[in-house]
Amino acid sequence: MKITASFIVLLGGLLSCDGASAHAHLTFAVPADVAVVTSSPTALSLSFTEGLELALSGATLTGPDGKAVSTGPTSLGATDDKVMSIAIPDPLGAGAYTVDWHAFSDDGHATHGTYHFTVGQ
Repeated sequence: MKITASFIVLLGGLLSCDGASAHAHLTFAVPADVAVVTSSPTALSLSFTEGLELALSGATLTGPDGKAVSTGPTSLGATDDKVMSIAIPDPLGAGAYTVDWHAFSDDGHATHGTYHFTVGQ
């Protein structure tokens, strides 16, 4: 097998990666993706792989009717800037909900995604 110089440079770059160019990826959420909860949550809690810049991060909650649901303040965890919480001031009715989130990590990278949960049976 012939190993080229460009392959060695590529391999060296991959092996020396220190995570500095990583992005904040969603690791888990409460309610969880595809969860069915019996009662309305009072907040969404999203946990990421990196610390977040709160001013540039957030989420939109969409209800079963396709309209945005009013949410309260967004905050970071008191001891963990990898956890973003979004208050839900009014109880959610039964149905399927969509969370569209966007995160801007401390190292300057933006990510986004969507997940779903259901309230009721």
